[in-house]
Amino acid sequence: MARFDPAALRRAHRVLSGYVERGEVPGLVSLVAAGDEVHVNVLGDKAIGGEPMERDSLFRISSMTKPVTAVAAMMLVEECRLRLDEPVGGLLPELADRRVLRRIDGPLDDTVPADRPITLRDVLTFRLGFGIVLAPPGATPIQRAIDELELVIGPPKPTTPLHPDEWLRRFGTLPLLHQPGERWMYQVGSEVLAILIARAADMPFERFLAERIFEPLGMSDTAFVVSAGQAHRFTTSYQADEVTGELHVFDAPDGQWSAPVPFPSGGAGLVSTADDYLAFSQMLLNNGERLLSPRSVALLTADHLTPEQASSGAPLLDHGLGWGFGLAVVNREDGLATKGRYGWDGGLGTSWAADPATGLTGILLTQRADWPAPWHARADFWTTTQTALT
Repeated sequence: MARFDPAALRRAHRVLSGYVERGEVPGLVSLVAAGDEVHVNVLGDKAIGGEPMERDSLFRISSMTKPVTAVAAMMLVEECRLRLDEPVGGLLPELADRRVLRRIDGPLDDTVPADRPITLRDVLTFRLGFGIVLAPPGATPIQRAIDELELVIGPPKPTTPLHPDEWLRRFGTLPLLHQPGERWMYQVGSEVLAILIARAADMPFERFLAERIFEPLGMSDTAFVVSAGQAHRFTTSYQADEVTGELHVFDAPDGQWSAPVPFPSGGAGLVSTADDYLAFSQMLLNNGERLLSPRSVALLTADHLTPEQASSGAPLLDHGLGWGFGLAVVNREDGLATKGRYGWDGGLGTSWAADPATGLTGILLTQRADWPAPWHARADFWTTTQTALT
């Protein structure tokens, strides 16, 4: 028996096709799956005036990297090479004996000692005490220090010019913005986690992902670099002008992802395809099959935030969202999403979620960034996906 209503799937195709026909995006790939039933839309072109989009076209999945990084960490927890509530200072001495700013906009020397060490659980839940400051660029001393140290905390391009150990050394010279465990702050936890994974596994972070996650799951097109043999499948990335809506190239196929970078980002660095990411999603829906225990998956996909911490994460954690390990969790019925659904979006135009209650996976891959000009394709994809389930 079909899990999706055919008429609703046709409506979804019409809605998504409209974005391509109106010129809001050159093309896209969408995928919905439940059980053995998989439906894919392949629309438009890989670039403006370029070759037609293909099902195996490659996209920069940006923050959809974060759940992959969290899974890698939990694999090391199961092997007892990492421990959730142990201070990370053992492997990351650069983060031991922290100090904390009295005020987030205060001078860097106006600090107090941290109440306790940073733990792996803090890093996984983005409560280590540091993250993106949601203020105009350069508005506070800590933002100016981040820029001067070339840490590049934010969008996946440009990447930091620093290698991981030097990045962490410089990062360790800065005070925390909040006490460990106190508040949710975006992004930095995944970068710290990438370095922690490399040190715990005694191998480069990108190699650990390739050997321990991508190869077992058959994710042959997921990596931090697009090889020359894959370049013809790589999409061009765009941003839209806030006023005119005109699309401008953000990154071309021969751009940043065509060669290795000094620090492969655990928060936003991967390139992937719809079918590769489906394999990752199905692994989680199948209780970690081949990679993790069911208990680890349950922990990873549970909401670990207090209501106050979730509300302080706005606008990123609006609409009934909490946070697990490297991904968002729907913690209350709010709109069409089912409580317990988990996943995350990529700021360069991608989205993924999985629903253990229904077995649903939804994946949307586009080449248009969500900033600085927001658009509605992601919201419409999820509306049509949730309402297509029979």
